[in-house]
Amino acid sequence: MRIVRAPSTGELVSQIRDALRVAIDPELGHNIIDLGFVYDIAIVGDAVRITMTTTSPSCPTTCFLKEGVANILHVPGVGSVDIEMTFEPPWTPSRIEPSARASLGFAAIN
Repeated sequence: MRIVRAPSTGELVSQIRDALRVAIDPELGHNIIDLGFVYDIAIVGDAVRITMTTTSPSCPTTCFLKEGVANILHVPGVGSVDIEMTFEPPWTPSRIEPSARASLGFAAIN
């Protein structure tokens, strides 16, 4: 008999973050983690709440990005996903990971 250990909350958050890297913003060409769109990942039982943003409240790719986030249902231990969109704090390019920022042509932000 094989015993399968459920991932710890920290491990599950890490697996979810990795899974979210496949959600690519079609306008910027980078994933939502590297772009800094994901503000929080909260887990209660097998329910996951993703708090995220986009570049602006009128972003035309919001529905597309939310569909990409919903794909984390394939991550073992995730039973449901709730996506909360927020614009507080507003997204700025300073949230972009340095390697993605450089490839997008943004100057270094201190």
